[in-house]
Formats: sequence, structure tokens, C-alpha cells
Amino acid sequence: MAAGRPPPGAPSSAQHDDLLLDFGNEQPYYSGGQRSTLNDDDLLRLHSDDAQGAAQPRPSVSYDDFIGSGQTTQQTATRPIQPAPGATTGGGPTSPYPDSRSLDRHFSQTSDLGNYQRYAEDFDDYPDESTTSYYQHGGSIPPDSAAARDSARQRNSVLSMGGGLIGRAKSMLGMGSEGYSEMDLPLTDPRSTAPVDHSHEPPPQKPTKKFDFKFGFGGGKPDPATLGPRIIHLNNPPANSLNKYADNHVSTAKYNVATFLPKFLFEQFSKFANIFFLFTAGLQQIPGLSPTNRYTTIGPLAVVLLVSAGKELVEDYRRKQADKALNMSKARILRGSTFEETKWINVQVGDIIRVESEESFPADLVLLASSEPEGLCYIETANLDGETNLKIKQALPETSSMVSSSELSRLGGRIRSEQPNSSLYTYEATLTMQAGGGEKELPLNPEQLLLRGATLRNTPWVHGVVVFTGHETKLMRNATAAPIKRTKVERQLNTLVLFLVGILLVFSVVSTVGDLIQRKVEGEAGLAYLYLDPMNGASAIARIFIKDMVTYWVLFSALVPISLFVTIEMVKYWHGILINDDLDMYYDVNDTPANCRTSSLVEELGMVEFVFSDKTGTLTCNMMEYRQCSIAGIMYADKVPEDRIPSIEDGIENGIHDFKQLQKNLESHQSAQAIDQFLTLLAICHTVIPEQAEDGSIKYQAASPDEGALVDGAVQLGYRFVARKPRAVIIEANGQQLEYELLAVCEFNSTRKRMSTIYRCPDGKVRCYCKGADTVILERLNDQNPHIDATLRHLEEYASEGLRTLCLAMREIPEHEFQEWMKVYEKAQTTIGGNRADELDKAAEIIEHDFYLLGATAIEDRLQDGVPETIHTLQEAGIKVWVLTGDRQETAINIGMSCKLLSEDMMLLIVNEENAEATRDNLQKKLDAIRNQGDATIEMETLALVIDGKSLTYALEKDMEKLFLDLAIMCKAVICCRVSPLQKALVVKLVKKYQKESILLAIGDGANDVSMIQAAHIGVGISGMEGLQAARSADVSIAQFRYLRKLLLVHGAWSYHRVSKTILFSFYKNITLYLTQFWYTFQNVFSGEVIYESWTLSFYNVFFTVLPPLALGILDQFVSARLLDRYPQLYNLGQRNTFFKIRVFGEWIINAVYHSIILYVGGSLFWINDGPQGDGFPGGKWVWGTAMYGAVLLTVLGKAAMVTNNWTKYHVIAIPGSMAVWIVFVAVYGEVAPKLNISVEYFGVIPRLFTSPSFWIEMPTLAILCLLRDFAWKFSKRLWRPEAYHHVQEIQKYNIQDYRPRMEQFQKAIRKVRQVQRMRKQRGYAFSQADESQTRVLQAYDTTQHRGRYGEMASSRPNQ
Repeated sequence: MAAGRPPPGAPSSAQHDDLLLDFGNEQPYYSGGQRSTLNDDDLLRLHSDDAQGAAQPRPSVSYDDFIGSGQTTQQTATRPIQPAPGATTGGGPTSPYPDSRSLDRHFSQTSDLGNYQRYAEDFDDYPDESTTSYYQHGGSIPPDSAAARDSARQRNSVLSMGGGLIGRAKSMLGMGSEGYSEMDLPLTDPRSTAPVDHSHEPPPQKPTKKFDFKFGFGGGKPDPATLGPRIIHLNNPPANSLNKYADNHVSTAKYNVATFLPKFLFEQFSKFANIFFLFTAGLQQIPGLSPTNRYTTIGPLAVVLLVSAGKELVEDYRRKQADKALNMSKARILRGSTFEETKWINVQVGDIIRVESEESFPADLVLLASSEPEGLCYIETANLDGETNLKIKQALPETSSMVSSSELSRLGGRIRSEQPNSSLYTYEATLTMQAGGGEKELPLNPEQLLLRGATLRNTPWVHGVVVFTGHETKLMRNATAAPIKRTKVERQLNTLVLFLVGILLVFSVVSTVGDLIQRKVEGEAGLAYLYLDPMNGASAIARIFIKDMVTYWVLFSALVPISLFVTIEMVKYWHGILINDDLDMYYDVNDTPANCRTSSLVEELGMVEFVFSDKTGTLTCNMMEYRQCSIAGIMYADKVPEDRIPSIEDGIENGIHDFKQLQKNLESHQSAQAIDQFLTLLAICHTVIPEQAEDGSIKYQAASPDEGALVDGAVQLGYRFVARKPRAVIIEANGQQLEYELLAVCEFNSTRKRMSTIYRCPDGKVRCYCKGADTVILERLNDQNPHIDATLRHLEEYASEGLRTLCLAMREIPEHEFQEWMKVYEKAQTTIGGNRADELDKAAEIIEHDFYLLGATAIEDRLQDGVPETIHTLQEAGIKVWVLTGDRQETAINIGMSCKLLSEDMMLLIVNEENAEATRDNLQKKLDAIRNQGDATIEMETLALVIDGKSLTYALEKDMEKLFLDLAIMCKAVICCRVSPLQKALVVKLVKKYQKESILLAIGDGANDVSMIQAAHIGVGISGMEGLQAARSADVSIAQFRYLRKLLLVHGAWSYHRVSKTILFSFYKNITLYLTQFWYTFQNVFSGEVIYESWTLSFYNVFFTVLPPLALGILDQFVSARLLDRYPQLYNLGQRNTFFKIRVFGEWIINAVYHSIILYVGGSLFWINDGPQGDGFPGGKWVWGTAMYGAVLLTVLGKAAMVTNNWTKYHVIAIPGSMAVWIVFVAVYGEVAPKLNISVEYFGVIPRLFTSPSFWIEMPTLAILCLLRDFAWKFSKRLWRPEAYHHVQEIQKYNIQDYRPRMEQFQKAIRKVRQVQRMRKQRGYAFSQADESQTRVLQAYDTTQHRGRYGEMASSRPNQ
């Protein structure tokens, strides 16, 4: 497959656009993919629920390369600009931004003409204030300027609230426009407005929502994005402090002091059970109506809320500790003429700060100067957008020379910046500074913006001025507030509680009606001994009805177990501790254990159906290593497998040589010349900058990790890149130093898929060295290439192993041909009119032909340990894995292959379109082809979807999203590449919207993954190299992707099973006991009398049956960890919700009803006629009621023993121990309490009870009668209708051997053969190179020069 253009004779894709599969040469298999043309604000409006439902117009601006873009924005100054001495006034390059007025987006934050209403009028009226340094005045500002600013701020204070007193009143009542908070987030704060003419109207405001009540006083701050530009004064902290910008404190905590109580209570009372208990507790306070103690409900409810509050506070305290560690990181701020060390939290807007290599930026900065020539610097944005390549940023020429702190302290002026927004790829501002006695206004664009979350690489230091801080940084504007998540089991539990409340209502109505009928039948005379109220008239009947309903409601309220909720909280909290303490998920390399930050979600870890994963830093280590190469048809590797040691068969040499043999072949082998040119190409054809340390060692600054690996590979093989000049490179090879004169660079881009450099070599000859995709290199070879077939075989093998491959070729260029071509190239370089890049590409085509193939390289993008096995196991468990990455398409597919997300027998469905109509057509045809296959030739397990960011933007539109999702869920794997952080969250929300029963898990390591993590049901953060932003925002954090396997398959499966069993058992035990009370109402003429002593009844849930659910919930293992991992198919028990279906709940309830009937009838029969004693006195209801209580307790504990899968000492304490505790309690309490005038019902009961044989016979007899049916059912089910886990339990019990490994080895060999066959059908490449101006970087450096006093490197360009 051709990357860039099809090979000669290849059919056009248009001729085969009706095909489902993208396997032939019709469509590039490897393509860079494209980012969405929309920025995040546009995406938000596109996906906001707008009342009209009208489709939003689509802007066509592309922001693919705005980070590190080589273009600058030309802006029109708002005042005449006086040029600096020597500055040119010619036209600059055209702006990458289209006319702002043509876009349907808010440009209130731009500094272009007519696109905003001024934030304050005083900034032009008092220019001296902003252009005068604070420090030049000895730490004070002119008083007249301060007064003027105060006046202007007073004017703005009314206008900015937009509505005077009425507007403020509306805001206080929550009826005004939405206020801005520091956690104002794009995913939860969409804005949708109609297009307006920004040049004539005030800044657009967010749409108001009627009756959108908000807690708090006032409407809060207005959203900065709706205001005019923000004015930032350089070296003038007092002036900046007047604007009251947000500080640099960042919090990911769920609560603060003010919000804890309302948020916590709202979360707790969103559970129907807590509302029910609160209502019941209120009824119990009515004197004379409650048959039980007035505190028996409110007390346990308070305990439940206190335990839940404690758990929430502990978990939130951990979040605050993580935030504190970040906020207390070190920063260097310019104070006077020196940089002082302080904390991140103290960084303020307008501060000039110094950031050194390998450090993260504490806030959003505008780059002023760096240690590199012309203000260049390298930043890594993998934490923001997932891209592995380093981005090149460049300061303005006017500030790039300010390398000393004394120069910076004299810098005066102001920045007119856009307001905070969520778009990572755009930035518009102007810098006004003094120049030649006047002012000069300079445009700022994304090339000068350094974002919080990015890291400085390969650059000793940079200086920058802070423009956005804290929650106003672009990183935090892309974050989402910690959401309140409820699990599927919790939601189902709410439904079940409502069901039980319905049953309670039925019982109350039955008992009340029974009471009324009893009174009517017996008459007042028959029930005179009860002193009942007379039933004279409808009002009296109604009064009695209400009174009885309250009495019975309180009496039967314990059908809903109040202890259940505190038990579940404790069980889940303990599950979190078990996850934290699991040594199998402890990463000793950086001392990082797993951390369950939100234990309330643990059971959903056992129900996951979709995993959304980032690539960079999550699946990969982002570390490239030079592993193998093929030179002149011979394979070389750093490590040779035992089965590939070289041997000669039929006169042909087979196998792989090690790198030592390569160096020997360089001396005498027939391929020595090819090896020399191969290694020379690796050492000179790149954009790497060498940095020589004092000890003589060289550190390579590589924008692309792949290029760095290739240069390191050349050094490993004896060709050392030493220095770079603007027109030459110097290498050391074979013991001598060689200088190659650089004549031209044909740059890499995603269309060309190759890079060429033309050098005059030390022997005086001109050579063109080219590296690129195999398809683009192979079609440019001459006829004298004997090693093509061998190299192709090697490429197929490299690709099958998941290595990133690249072909290398060269040619000698005759002098006359080069001179003619150079004229064409120079003309292309000076082309104006916007098509210079096309002209340069055409010029390169002229010279790039008749190459001689030197060989191929193979680089390993190191996966994290265990990633392939983990993904394969997750797929076996029925979990669909989607990879959402900001990286390139070819890189993502390559990693998909190597990590087993994509397998050799999969059909790739590639969607890589330019517009909405083409995207819809592509999706529809693929979907139709799958649905309409008559012969079922396409297996769903073999489909994988690959879509790029631009196509995904169209696919996520409302009229196309269902089409996209229908296709995606048919596929076993999905890869979305070149996606923005917001698109990741939108994909997750799309699946969440339509797959309502599915549980979604998102996992990532960078700040760009936070929105996705918080949009999913469960968020997992990797505590990786990219900082802890994702880990702090996640529900669970782990150190390595491979730990996800045990987290889900073992801890998740256990948690789901344990929590389900705890809930079902808790309902069972309460219904069993309290239904006996219901049956008793038929015997006590519906009088509301109780059969059990009040406090003993309350202690049932608090003491006597509290331990069995805890033991089941914390320690039960229905299958061991080893076998859950060995048989991942067991995981679908949770996905299908096998243990907590409505049917299962119904079975437990019916069982409880059955047991209560046997217990009540049996208990009554054991104590028939009130149980006459040996002395002739009847036992009375308290004796046989207490005996029945014991039988119920023994039955319930017996049921707990029957459903326990494994016994430990804690189970013994919890189950038999609870029975022993009750017997001792009754004996002691029944004797002591009546003497203290407490529980007087027990007076004289204990001696009669404990001396009666009926009591000791009744308990085991009734328990056995009840549980006999349960045992018979369990036996028959395992014998005749066993579940899958029943078989595994028997394998575990009898330690049966598993003979599957042999079959797996055979299948692995088959897959290897198929993979090689597949690679022959479709070839491509995977190589990561920056689509940036490589020439400008190469021409700026002269590493033979020494750095200056401040560590700066002067530019090598003339007049710099």
C-alpha cells in the first residue's frame, strides 16, 4: 500500500469504494491520520443540547499543527507600531487562522480588530502604567495610574455582571446566567449560541436556563471566556493583583468545607432507603403510635451517615494530600533582578519564571527566551495530547535575547491576551513593549505558548511570563469536576428498596384492614378489654386507619435493613484496602502500590464490558530502542534468539547475525560498502541536535523518539554523530572525524512519508540519503537492487513482531544534475502565495529517484511489561478494548498489532475521510456489508475499526453518532487516533448514552486522559512518567497497565460477587425475621402487638447478624485468584449480572417467606397453648417468642454457612460465634435488664426458657427443616444444571490438571504463520517524525560554538 501516492498501476480507491475491507492497495493502510478541524469550544457547542436542535455550522480551521506550528499569526495592531531599529516592515507569512468573522465561534478573547468589547477603557488611556516596570519604581506604581485603574474597575464591576441590580437579584435567586466557577468545565458546561456579528455587538453570554437554581449567594464570577481580553502587566505585580486573577492552587478534591455537607447529604439522600429511614424515624417520634422505641431507627441511621461521612472524608483527604504535593512543587520566580525559589501555589499571573530541563510548567506561559538559538525550545506534550514527538516552540525575536535576569527585570510592557478557554491548540494575544522610545505591538500565537502539563525537554532552561494559572489554565479547563458516580448495583438496589417499601405498604394495609374488620366482627363488647377507641362515623374510622397505618409502617419498617448500607460501606472500604495492599499490584521500581481512591465503585470492576485506553504511557513506555536491521539482505540484531543462529542451508545463509558480526562485516565482507553507507545515513540524515557535556559525553536532543533511537543505534555500531553546523554535520567513524556538507533538506511530512538530505561527502561526491516508508522507497529504486526480496521478507518479520520499520536508500547525484536541481529547489524555497510546501514537494520528487536500497531498520516502541498478555486476557473475558490516542494512525495500528489488540486474522475497517458526507458513506457501506452478508463469511470477532480525529468529529454528530456506534460495537477492537482530550470523553459518553446496561472503564496516564477517565463509570489512572494528573482524578490508580488484569478479573469479580451476596443475604435475614411478626398479627387480632422484645429486635442487625454479611462481603472467594486469572471467561458472570438479577433477588425473597412460614408455624406448634410448663404455668408469649427468635437466628446463620464458599477463622467467629453471642446475651441481659427496669418483658423468662427441652430442640429442628430445601436445591442444581464456575470450583477443590498449554502453543504457531501471510498482503510502515520545519532548526544550530555566560547558545544565522 502506498503511503502518499499509489504505486504505478495501482487501482484508485474510488473504483473500490464499495468494498468493506481496506486490505488491498486501494486505501493507505498506514496513514498519519488527521486531527479534528474543530477546537474544543466548537466541539462543545456541537454536542450541546440546544433547544432548537439545529445543526451548527462547521468551521474549517485546522489546528493539527498549532502546537509547535512554524507559522505565525499576523495581526493588525490597534495603534501605530514603531519598528525597532533594524526591524523589517515587510509582509510576514499569512496567518493560519481564517478570517475570524467567518467562523461560528466566540472570538471575544481575541485581540484582532472588532472582535471584542473592551474589558476596560483605561488601558489605552494610561499606557505609561503598563509599559513601566514595577521594579524600576522601587516597588511602587505611579499613584495617578492606580487611581485611574480603580476608576475603570469600578465601571467594569457593574457592566461585567451584565444587568445592574436586577441582574444581581436574578443571580442571587439562581435565575440569571450560569456563573463561572474555577472548575467550570467543558464537558459539563456546553455553550450554544447563534452566530452573531462580533464587530458590532457585545461579548456573547452563556444562555440562561429558567429555574436553574444554584446553591450559594450571588451568581459567582462571570466566565472569563465571555469577557474581553485580559491585560497582563510585565514586572508589575501590584497592577496584576488588582485584576484578582485566579491563583495557581489546583484541587481535584470532591469536597471543601462549604460544600461537604450539602453534597454529602444530597448524595446520601439520593438513595431511597435513606429517605425511607428518615421518614420512618420521623413517624417514630409521634407519641402513642410507635410500637417500638423512638430511637431504634434514627440511631442506626445516624451511625450509617457518620460511617459514610468518615469514609468520604478519608478518601477526600487523600485527594487533598496528592493535590498538596503538586501545589508545593518548586518554582523559580523573578523578584527584582534575581530568581527566587518558591512554590507552585505562589505563582501568579504576570510573574516571569524560569523552568529548567525535565521540569513541568507550573502554569500557562508565554515564552520569552531560552538557552537555545533564536529562542527555540523543545517541549513534550504527551501528557496533554498523547503525541510522542517533542514540539518545537520559539520565542519572539524581540525577547529571545533576554537571557539574563537583569535584562528581564527591566522588561516593561503588557500582554493583551485572550481569556481562559479549553482549546489546547489556539492562542491569540499581543505583546506591547517599549522599542526605540515608543511602543511596539507584537503578535503572539500558539508557537509562544507553553502549557501547564507539558514538560521541558532537551533545553537547559526557558524564561516565560505567566498568562493563566490554576483552574484557568488550558489543562484544567479541559478537566472535569470530580463527578458523583453511582454503581449499577446501587441503582438496582434503589429499585429493590422501592419494591420492599411497596411490600411494606401492602402489609400495613392488610393489617390495618384486618384490624377494622376484626373490630366490626367482634364489636365493641367483644374487644372491651382492649379499651379501643369507638368507631362512630367515617372520621373515627379514618383516624383509626391512619393510626394503624403508622403503627404497622413502623412495626414492619425493618423489612428494609438499615444495617445493609453501613455494611456495604464497610465491605467496599475493606475491598479498597485489599486492593491497596495487594503485592501483586505493587510496582517496586518506583515504589508505587495500587490506590483505590473511590471504594464505592469496587463492584463495578467486576462488570466492565468496555475498556477505553490511552496509548502513550499507558500501553507503551514511550521509549524507543534500536533492535534490528537488515543491510544488503542480511539480518542483524542486538540479541539473537537461539533458534535463529546463522546457518548455511543449500548454499544459502539463513538466520540472524549479532551486531558484533556487523562490525566485522564492515571490514571485509562484500556488503561492507553498503554497511558503511547505511550507518552513515543513520548518523547524518536526521534533525537531531547533539549537546556535548563537560565530560565529553554527548546527549542527543531529538524531537522524535524514533530519530533519537536511530542515532543511538548508529553510535552503538561505531558511527558517532558529534556536531552540527548550519551547513554541515560532523561524525566520527572508523577512528576518524568526517565532515559532511549539507546542501539541501527535503523535509518529512505525512504526505511524503520520507525525509531526504543531500550532502557533499568527504570524498567530494554529492549523495542523496533517504529514509521513509517501505512503499514510498521501493517505488523509487533503480533496476540494480538485488536485495529487495530479502529486505521485504525481513520487513514482514519485523512487522509481525510489532517493530517500527523504516527503509533506507541512497544515490550518487552527478554534479551537473545537482546544480540544475538546486536552481529548481531554490526557486521553490522562495515561492510566495501559500503553495511553497507543494512546490518543495515537487522539487523533491525530481531528485528522489533511482535509489539504491541499503536496507531497513527495526525500532521497538517498548510496550509496558505484560501489555499483550493483559489485552489478550481481557478480550478472552469478553471485554472490548478501545484505544483512544492523540498519536498518528500508523503508530497506533503498529502498537495495536504488537500489543495483541489487533491480531493477524483481523479485518481492519479504516475510516479516514475529509468531510461529513464521505464519512457517512464510508460508515454506512461498511455497516451494510456486515449486516447483509448472506454466507456469514465475516466473523464479528475478526473486525477492528480504525478512525482518525477528523472523521471522528463528523461521526460524533447527532445524526451520525448511532451509525458510528453500531459499527464500532460490532468490532472486537476500535482504535481512534489523532483525537483531542475532549473527543476521548465524547466517545466514552456516546457509548454510555446508547449502551445503558454496559459498564465502561477508562484508563490513562496523562492530563489529556482526565476527561475520559471521569466520563466513564470507572476511571483508572496510571501513576506513570507523565505526572499524576490522571491518577489523582481517577477512582483507582495503578502503576502498570498489566495490573488491570488482576484488578478486574480477580478483585473486580470478587467484589461484585461479595457485594451481591452481602445485599441478598441482608435482605433475606431481615425478611425472614420480620415476616414472622407479620404472621403474628393474624393471631393477635391485628392489635399491633410485637412478638419479640424491642431492644433484642434492634440488636438483631446491630450485633447478632452483623458479622456474617461482613465475613461474606470481605473474605468470601467463590473461585481462587489463580483460577479466575486462568479462566477469564468467568468474568462474564459479572457482565451478565448473574448474581444480582431481579430473578435472583426474587428467589431469595421467596426463600425468606418460605423460611418465615416454617419458623412461625413450627414455633407455634412447639409452644402450643402458650407452652404449659412442668409446674403448670404457661410459658407465655415472651418465652415462645424468644425461642422463635433463637430458631430464626440459627436458620439465618445456617443459611450464611451454606452460601459461604471458603472457611477461615473469621467465618467461624462470624457465624457460629454470632449464635454463641446471642445465647450468652439473652442469658445475661434477660436476668440483669429487668432488675434495672429495662426490658421488663424478660422478667422471669430466662429460667423457664433455658430449662425447657422444647427450646433446645426447637432451634436445630426448625433450622434443619428450613435449610433442607436449600440443600436439596443446591445439590440438584450442581448435579443436573451446573454453572461454569461450578466446574471451576471442582477443579479448584480436587486440584485437577489443565492440559490447555499444549493447545495454546500450537495455536500460537498457527497465528505466527498467518501473521506473516497477512503482512505480505499489506505493507506499510510505522515511524514517528515531527511534521515541522526541520530546516529552520538545522540552520539555527552550531554546536561547535560554546555556550555563553548564562548557558545560552547563540544563533548561527547571520545578523542574529
